[in-house]
Amino acid sequence: MKLHPFKECADDAFEKMQLGATIWQQFNCAKCGVKQTMAEKNTFFTRGTCEECGHETNIERDGCNFMAAFGIGPWND
Repeated sequence: MKLHPFKECADDAFEKMQLGATIWQQFNCAKCGVKQTMAEKNTFFTRGTCEECGHETNIERDGCNFMAAFGIGPWND
């Protein structure tokens, strides 16, 4: 997964949310490299804990990405 600077990514996600998207922040674990997706929608975190190895990644320093869902669906509840 391609990572982007934290502020750039958060600003882009906010623009998508203004258009009606639901977003989930994603990051790569700095220790084991596994892609992680935050459970809480429409929120950006500066740190994240890997579900595989337990390492805490500094997302603000290391970068992130997000996935967005547009339209009607269970993610928009």
